[in-house]
Amino acid sequence: MKSLVWFALGIAGGFVAAHLVNKDPRGQEVLAQLDSRIGEFTDRMSDAYHQQETRLSEIIDDAKGVAAAAVDKTADAVGDAAATATKAVSSSD
Repeated sequence: MKSLVWFALGIAGGFVAAHLVNKDPRGQEVLAQLDSRIGEFTDRMSDAYHQQETRLSEIIDDAKGVAAAAVDKTADAVGDAAATATKAVSSSD
């Protein structure tokens, strides 16, 4: 409970400090620079996220293609084996 009170006081103190800094023109400039840097950081993180997402989706698409090819080859092999077995059974009769 004690830590919750300190947390709430910290948030309230932060709002008060930001309000006081925002009243001063120099403080407004500092906050504007801070906001610009935060925006730049989030843009970079967003771009990196989207690049990684694209890379992963390409890897998944490649894996799907390989899996589909393996299934097709397996189906062909099973079909060939079945045809060979059918010929062997019919020729032995």
